[in-house]
Amino acid sequence: GSINQLLGFEGLLFVDDDLLGVIGHSNFSSIRATTCVYKGKWAYEVLISSQGLMQIGWCTLNCRFNQEEGVGDTPDSYAYDGNRVRKWNVTTTNYGKSWAAGDIVSCLVDLDEGTITFCLNGQSLGTAFTNIKMGPGVAYFPAISLSFKESVAFNFGSRPLRYPLIPQENLQDLLKAHKLLGYMKNVLSSSVSLQEDRLLEKDCSLWRLHGEPTVLITLAHIFNQFAPLMCKVYLVEDVLMNFLLGILEGGGSVDEHPLIQQLLDLFWLLMEDYEVNECLKQLMMSLLRAYRFSPIIPDLGFQIHYLRLTTAILHHEKSRKYLLNNFTFDVLRSVVFFYIKTPLRVKEAGLEELIPTTWWPTHFDKEGKDEREPADESADERLRRRAYERGCQRLKKRIEVVEELQVQILKLLLNNKDKTTGEASRYIFLNKFRKFLQENASNRGVTLCPPEYMVCFLHRLITAVRASWDEGNRKSPGSVSSEEAYVPPQLFYNGKVDYFDLQRLGGLLSHLKKTLKDDLASKANIIIDPAEIQTTSMDDLDEDEESGAAQVAYSPRPFGAAAMGGALARPSWLSSPTLGRANRFLSTAAVSLMTPRRPLTQPEKVKVRTLAVEQRTEEDIEGSHGNDGLLLGRPLEEPDQPIADKSLLEIVDGIVMMYNLSVHQQLGKMVVVSDDVHEYAVALKDTEEKIARCPARRPDILEELQKSQKVFAEKLNHLSRRLAWINATIYSKDKMLDVYWLLCVCIRTIEHADNTGSLFAFCPEFYLNVAMNAYSALKNYFSPANSMEELPGYEETLTQLAAILAKHFADPRIVGTDIKDSLMQALASYVCYPQSLRAVERIPEEQRVAMMRNLLAPYEQRPWAQTNWILVRLWRGCGFGYRYTRLPHLLKTKPEDANLPSLQKPCPSLLLQRHMAELLSMDKDMAASFLNSVLNQLNWAFSEFIGMIQEIQQAAERPERNFVDTRQLKVCATCFDLSVSLLRVLEMTVTLVPEIFLDWSRPSAELLLRRLAQLLNQVLNRVTAEKNLFDRVVNLRLPGLESVDHYPILVAVTGILVRILVDGERQGYAASVLLSDPCFQLHSIQHLLGEGGDSSSSSAAVTATTTATARPVIGSLGSSVAAPIPSAAGNTERKHFSLHPTSEEDLCPICYAHSISAIFKPCSHKSCKACINQHLMNNKDCFFCKATITGVEDYSKPATS
Repeated sequence: GSINQLLGFEGLLFVDDDLLGVIGHSNFSSIRATTCVYKGKWAYEVLISSQGLMQIGWCTLNCRFNQEEGVGDTPDSYAYDGNRVRKWNVTTTNYGKSWAAGDIVSCLVDLDEGTITFCLNGQSLGTAFTNIKMGPGVAYFPAISLSFKESVAFNFGSRPLRYPLIPQENLQDLLKAHKLLGYMKNVLSSSVSLQEDRLLEKDCSLWRLHGEPTVLITLAHIFNQFAPLMCKVYLVEDVLMNFLLGILEGGGSVDEHPLIQQLLDLFWLLMEDYEVNECLKQLMMSLLRAYRFSPIIPDLGFQIHYLRLTTAILHHEKSRKYLLNNFTFDVLRSVVFFYIKTPLRVKEAGLEELIPTTWWPTHFDKEGKDEREPADESADERLRRRAYERGCQRLKKRIEVVEELQVQILKLLLNNKDKTTGEASRYIFLNKFRKFLQENASNRGVTLCPPEYMVCFLHRLITAVRASWDEGNRKSPGSVSSEEAYVPPQLFYNGKVDYFDLQRLGGLLSHLKKTLKDDLASKANIIIDPAEIQTTSMDDLDEDEESGAAQVAYSPRPFGAAAMGGALARPSWLSSPTLGRANRFLSTAAVSLMTPRRPLTQPEKVKVRTLAVEQRTEEDIEGSHGNDGLLLGRPLEEPDQPIADKSLLEIVDGIVMMYNLSVHQQLGKMVVVSDDVHEYAVALKDTEEKIARCPARRPDILEELQKSQKVFAEKLNHLSRRLAWINATIYSKDKMLDVYWLLCVCIRTIEHADNTGSLFAFCPEFYLNVAMNAYSALKNYFSPANSMEELPGYEETLTQLAAILAKHFADPRIVGTDIKDSLMQALASYVCYPQSLRAVERIPEEQRVAMMRNLLAPYEQRPWAQTNWILVRLWRGCGFGYRYTRLPHLLKTKPEDANLPSLQKPCPSLLLQRHMAELLSMDKDMAASFLNSVLNQLNWAFSEFIGMIQEIQQAAERPERNFVDTRQLKVCATCFDLSVSLLRVLEMTVTLVPEIFLDWSRPSAELLLRRLAQLLNQVLNRVTAEKNLFDRVVNLRLPGLESVDHYPILVAVTGILVRILVDGERQGYAASVLLSDPCFQLHSIQHLLGEGGDSSSSSAAVTATTTATARPVIGSLGSSVAAPIPSAAGNTERKHFSLHPTSEEDLCPICYAHSISAIFKPCSHKSCKACINQHLMNNKDCFFCKATITGVEDYSKPATS
């Protein structure tokens, strides 16, 4: 037989460890075996595991395949395709019968006659090809091409062929093995009666290993013949597996069948170790293959059958330990047992019988979302919906049977009491599990274990771990229940748990150990061996990372007294120079177990080994008296109460990591099915409405519409059944509770880690990621079927998460830019939804104020766009003309995704606005630097935008190539949106704290008002000039620039003007500053008010004035602009406003707009006050000579005689 390996393949495939199972993982992938045949008659079998597009047959070495051409599409390859019922050899003709999942295809080649024949389930389909190419240099390889997600399992004869077509020598062995197993069963169920000298029948379940010597000797003889047979794969699969399955056939619980346990006892007793090992390994492989490739039938009978036998075998302690050590998790194998595959086609799985009535949503609200309980649902619809829900329930019950068996298997693996045969199962499992995580985490971006397996494994593991946790909790009073589970912060810094090279909140582990070693010593009594820190070059740094295991010293804390940093004696080895480098390469560090200083006595030094993951024993993990195991180094902030078994804590930590690795993305991927149902439902409804409107005289249109209607309805029938399966296996209520539990675990873990102060930096980044992602999964992926509000303690959890986001988005202990961005984005989307915004308002006041203070930090040297957007969301709904959800001119188009945070209805937060107003009015310096930075960024964003639209305009006017780079359009739209949102923040500030600009007793008020006026004038002039650049680009209506329009930016500017000119106390100041700005143009204001000669240019302004509420405001704005200017020239303080300087020498050399009115000390250079004040906000050097300015004095030109 040949073994199928990756050779000459095209496309991406998953190939099993035994190299016999193949799953297509790209469009159309091909693979051929590693062994070929060139004379004689040969056959191999393929188990069709899914009935999709595949071409199976033979090819020669010179066939070249690609993503379009596979086996049978090249001259020397021949294939049968039971999906389309054809045979292929470059051309194609009808051949054979159609196949279904579970069928066996036999491929026969006769190289004496030159023919190729195929059989389906043992029935010949007739000769497919004759006169195939033969002779020297021509040899044929088994080969297959299959499309995405299709799967098959090969058998080249290492196991018995299901339909032996050519007589096999193996048949004698088969019969022999069958007979021997029968003898064994007979021996176990009979006993020798000494009184009557005859055999008596007895119940074999009463049989004990330490029984009658006669029986054991008889069995030993049988095993003498039997053991060698059990090393052959095909006998294990065909004879032993089927025999054991037969024992369980009667139903009842697995424990009711002691015969399997007795047989396994005998195997270990009467067979050589290597024989048992090989036999068990092959038995598990066969079970795995059978579980994975057997087709799905309505009652999931096959899956249940194989899982029950797996459970029975794992019940046997010695076998379980052997398999855990040598089989489970090695290259993902056992994870398959926890996966329930989704049937690719509804028919295969018999879902039509299980869910006879299909249903899909037919009522949509304005945003196009499904309504949960529509009021106008007809009686017929209600009946259908209820029937469908009952069908879904039936399906869910069947799937739960399988899930329950999978959880049972995990509970066996989590057993920590089976210590009679060495290490308890749980510790072997834990070490293998961490290794599995490491393999998947280090494989950047590509997880070895397919994400769909991970999802199922995660849920079963959560169920099993919580059960073990609560069992332990019942036994030890005072410990924490799994409801309250969290991972204590010690795990992150004491080096007992390997986090591979995953990023920590504070950066790399090696860097943290250097910078925080004093804190580790004072807070957690952990001393880091300096040998570990002395990295002399970059190469050393890498080795440091690779050695992985951390080396730590620990001193027990004196009772009743906190060990302070100074109270620790420095052991002599800390200063020994020779240890330094040598130690780094021997990864067993010297670690001291220290006691606080006693006068004159040397602290005792105890060397502790740091172990690789695989070698850890129960004691290393759980600890023993006086040793905390994994929880070494408890900080004072942590309560001194037992939490749970430490091994469970590490598994929970692994579960969080697993969610982060690939489970979250997979949950997001599977939502497409419900999205498809939604899209088709909308299309169907649309089509039905068109049919109702179709005029009778157009039967041709009606026919087309009815065709579409039929297609959509068929597709929906299929999809709604498929969705039932996905909702039961992935998005059920229990699964939602699992993800919610994980969210709560992360929140509690982060809170505990946060309490440790600087040591929070050691917490791995993935905890924060999972907290944010799990929340978004609950909200967006599980939502239509199950609503979040029904989760227990939901409001409380939302508030805790809000507190975490509010506190850590600007936390100096967190350094990673990606995680900082994620936190800001999470907070930004949090404030877009009323429920989560209320949660932010429920966090304690000092945390809310601290959050607002962080949001108002100057916009330099930090990513400000996200935080600015947060402020805008808090304001949206309060500003001038700012109650829109989508821009007025976009209302006719459909949004791509109505669930986006930016498309939520405005929900302003008056409470947080109040905090902002208090902060800005109390802290004058903060207010000035915040507003100055907002004005700087507005200046930048708007200038960038204008520069961009100039380029776009030029590109659009070029006759030769009429397209603009989409990235450029995106950047341009972003700059525009930023300008609008910065203007809105200014409007918010002017409204909440007008005194910042208008109370000129504040040192920077006048300057800020001038800058504001200057920017507003520039924006107005650019946007309102007739037939200008802005108009032309807006009228091009380029895709990607939809949001660029007159309305949003002009309304924002108007909002600010109304505030400072109409509602303000001291309008005079504001009006004079606005008018004296050199950029002021009256026509801009006229355009804004809808007065203007040319009607076309004012059309945009008219849209701004159509709202009834805006009319009077605009009117009064007009009158205030036209009002006579308060006598500015007569007022001596404001001499520098004078608009007509006498000569050019008197003008400020920086702006040429105002007269010189200030002189700098000590260098005596001059400019106007506005320029120097603005300059001093950002820089203290003189414009001209770079001397540091110490003071500015008024300057007035000496009178000339």
